[in-house]
Amino acid sequence: MGSKPIEGERKVFMTGNEAVAWAALAAGADIMYGYPITPQNEIMQYWTRLGPKYNKKFLQTEDELSAGFTTIGGVLAGRRAFTATAGPGNVLMQEPMSMAEAMRIPTVVVIQQRGGPSTATVIYSQQEVTLTCFGGNGEGLRVVYSTSSHQDLFDYTIKAFNTAWKYRFPTFVLSDGYQAKMRESVVIYDPEARGIRMVPTEPFLGKAGTPGEDRPAAHLRNTYNIEEELLEVLSKDIEEYERVAPEIIEYDAYNTENADLLVIAHGVVFRSAAMAVKELANQGYKIGYFRPITLRPFPREQLRQAAQQAKQLLVVESAYGQLLKIVQDNLYGLNVPIKTLLRPGVGITPEEIAEKAKALLAGKEA
Repeated sequence: MGSKPIEGERKVFMTGNEAVAWAALAAGADIMYGYPITPQNEIMQYWTRLGPKYNKKFLQTEDELSAGFTTIGGVLAGRRAFTATAGPGNVLMQEPMSMAEAMRIPTVVVIQQRGGPSTATVIYSQQEVTLTCFGGNGEGLRVVYSTSSHQDLFDYTIKAFNTAWKYRFPTFVLSDGYQAKMRESVVIYDPEARGIRMVPTEPFLGKAGTPGEDRPAAHLRNTYNIEEELLEVLSKDIEEYERVAPEIIEYDAYNTENADLLVIAHGVVFRSAAMAVKELANQGYKIGYFRPITLRPFPREQLRQAAQQAKQLLVVESAYGQLLKIVQDNLYGLNVPIKTLLRPGVGITPEEIAEKAKALLAGKEA
């Protein structure tokens, strides 16, 4: 057994949940806290198989509330801690993650979306976008990466730890049940071999020395006595969030210049959208796509620049307009028609997107 979980890099064939576990190991995560829920269970299972070989820890808690709060506790102790959940578990996770947002605690959460509302299906959806981006009772000062492949899952799980610890905002990797369960090729690697330096962790509490004399006292709060006091703290956090947003924002775009139709999609649905768009573009259609990778903070200016060149937009998602609402909010004031292909809790194929796109391009759909 080597000193590192991954030496150099190698190509493997695995599930998305397995890719998450390997990525967390590669990132140097110390401990996972979690509670079983489909379709994220195997992240816990793989972690408990792999982690002990490298002196990593795991704690199964009694529910997702506990998993969230113990993750916060691990981070406060200076550990690179994380958790994972889905569906109803994501609902419960919002209370501790709101606390993490309030106290600027760098938690990392992997979400494998499943159908909703409530228990619904244990398979797949894109119905946890609003919940993950804005589910807490705060302002959504968090980072949300939307993945579309196993390579994304590996890459952005590693990145999530660095983003969280660098900027001190709760960070989410938003995936889905399809990615969780299916197998595909992925290159796993040691971050150091690619020049990726992991942001060091440090304890929030229990540091050496006397507070106020040897070091500044820790001042961690999530409750305030008067409104003005809360406003002052929130204003500083919001200002900092907006200041660092350009450094965090990520997106992908193709063939957006003067497009007759711009397709907007994220996550695994983007894979279908990209296939459909490129096939139609090869047939001579003036069509492009825009993929937001960060749903929080959202690539507002980049989307506006692409959208204002297009004659019409098509938002495609496996939800009833959760991405659509974000798009509409960020394009407010632009007079560009927005069409939709919305299938909550159901996968969308390239053929379905191509059929919808060709109908719009031919003017057969209003």
